[in-house]
Amino acid sequence: MLNFLKYVLATIVGLLVFFFVSILLLVAIAAASASSDEVTVAENSVLELKLDKPITERDPENPFAELGFAFGSLSSSDGLDQIKAAIRRAKTDDNVKGIFLNMIFLDAGLAKVEEIRNELIDFKESGKFVVSYTDISTEKAYYLASVADKIYLNPMGTIEFNGMSSEMFFFKRLLDKLNIEAQIFKVGTYKSAVEPFFLEEASDANREQLNSFLNSINNYQLQNIAEARSVEVAELKNVQDNLLVRDPADAKQYKLITDIGYFDEAIGYMKESIGMEQDDKLELVQLSKYKKVKDNIEVSTSKNRIAVIYAEGDIVDGEGDEGNIGSRRFTDALRKARMDENVKAVVLRISSPGGSALASDVIWREIQLTKKEKPVIASMSDYAASGGYYLAMGCDTIVAHPNTITGSIGVFGVIPNIQGFLNEKLGITVDYVSTGKFSEQPTITRPMTEQEKEIVQNQIDQIYETFTSKAAEGRGMSQDQLKEYASGRVWSGVEAEQRNLVDVYGGLEDAIAIAAKKANIEDDYRLKAMPERKSFFNNLFSDFGAQTKEQSIKAELGELYPYYKLYKKVGDMQGAQARMPYDLSIQ
Repeated sequence: MLNFLKYVLATIVGLLVFFFVSILLLVAIAAASASSDEVTVAENSVLELKLDKPITERDPENPFAELGFAFGSLSSSDGLDQIKAAIRRAKTDDNVKGIFLNMIFLDAGLAKVEEIRNELIDFKESGKFVVSYTDISTEKAYYLASVADKIYLNPMGTIEFNGMSSEMFFFKRLLDKLNIEAQIFKVGTYKSAVEPFFLEEASDANREQLNSFLNSINNYQLQNIAEARSVEVAELKNVQDNLLVRDPADAKQYKLITDIGYFDEAIGYMKESIGMEQDDKLELVQLSKYKKVKDNIEVSTSKNRIAVIYAEGDIVDGEGDEGNIGSRRFTDALRKARMDENVKAVVLRISSPGGSALASDVIWREIQLTKKEKPVIASMSDYAASGGYYLAMGCDTIVAHPNTITGSIGVFGVIPNIQGFLNEKLGITVDYVSTGKFSEQPTITRPMTEQEKEIVQNQIDQIYETFTSKAAEGRGMSQDQLKEYASGRVWSGVEAEQRNLVDVYGGLEDAIAIAAKKANIEDDYRLKAMPERKSFFNNLFSDFGAQTKEQSIKAELGELYPYYKLYKKVGDMQGAQARMPYDLSIQ
């Protein structure tokens, strides 16, 4: 009887899964069909940019995106590539008279914001307007909006304009309560990625580097705001430091905005600018719709290609997935670009805080092989730090934004000892039978001996020597000089350029132009985005399986699930890590 019930239950589950997949398939087909339809834009339209989704490097391969469907890596997001393409298209589209920034929060890294902002500045050269409206504006959103011709703030609204900060979480007390010891191995005074596991607050060295690059980025952005709003930098700094903008009247007094007004008043201004009557309806074209408008720029038919290889996320060993940089997947992409006779140059677009030192070196080697045959240019996005810098340092030219976060040339390793947790919290003991003195290594169920710790530290030291040696060679300086800028220290793009860690300022398009020039194909090429992406349904089913497994673990562990997540966080840092300090979040 029990077996019969099990079979019945399995059949029901199978039918439910089949039904769910069938529905998804039908919706996907409908969405794909709709997205293939060419969209036309009415006269006197305005492109509305809400930018209310996370902004990634590439637009997601998700037919449900317009419906707001998000599942695992199939998140509802906007690609920086499509945002910039839409702004460029709008610049020459006679039916689009301006751009309306209607946003509050902006979920994007600083370099991505910089690239969108630069596109808006270029858009204004067409003579078309850029108007911004907000109820509440974060500092990052205001930085983007500061280029607008007219900036409207709701009469009850607020603008955050109080400078930058970085919030850090430390887990030492939690680990102490759980009887878990984080055994730390690192090289570099500033290599502070491991500090949350053995300190309760930031070290002096970490605080020093944070102050340095945050002030560097903040000063750069203040200069740009000052230029856009025709205000002195010193005055803006005073406003920021003393929190002088506390209500809309303050924002207008200090020239951060042009108007205190409601949404309909911003709409009214745009109607007037276009020459419409106030009773007429203003056609606001959403970004999701405008992406489907046929490009009015002539498409090149050249056989020449510049491969743009997008490296976004943590650097991991093996295949990886859409959300990270798997060494196997990216070496395959580089190898294909190198062996393709039509690919004349490669641009490596890096947005990564680093990760596995081994995976970073594997990819670095493939970059060197490619570099011998064709130009390889690095384009740094939000982050290109530690392992991310490892990828960039061997390229012919490194292009970065002044507010890119880079450097962090250092290595660390974490091996947790959970013996106390097993013994005291779970009542589990572990015994060993081994054939040799080091047969148990690596293990997390007992503390390491001094000799074992010495061996691991020596390995970390050797990797650091390799890292700095290759970085010095790539940057054309001595290893001793390179080490002055290493030691795990994080730099802003401005600071990095001053220390010869990057070559020039610019975005992806600048890197592509440099690659084209080096390959002698300035006006005769097409772009090829790499690596190839998994199909929608491959992603869907892999995410479905992973989330089902995670939910099962959560149900099984109950109150112990948060401890499991912490253990996973430390456990996932397998092997030596070339990674930025913690998960850096700049407010």
